Amino acid sequence: MPRTVQCVMLKREAPGLDRPPYPGPLGQRIFEHVSREAWARWIQHQIMLINEYRLSPIEPKARQFLEAEMEKFFFGSGSTRPEGYQPSPEDLS
Repeated sequence: MPRTVQCVMLKREAPGLDRPPYPGPLGQRIFEHVSREAWARWIQHQIMLINEYRLSPIEPKARQFLEAEMEKFFFGSGSTRPEGYQPSPEDLS
């Protein structure tokens, strides 16, 4: 039987992640309070941020930015899209 969590994003009980998806306290907090579905939404949002801001995840500043956005996405006011962002037709379906 899959592990369930009370997801902070979906506001309901849903299947949880199998293990912390990120190191440290933030990863543990995500593991305890974020569902698989919400994590998949973050991955899509993160890809958009990387592409739109042309980030290189190997750079420490880019990793710090993405970590801050991840925390806002799940536990804060929400991560916003870059100004002027226009989703592709595939993103709208």
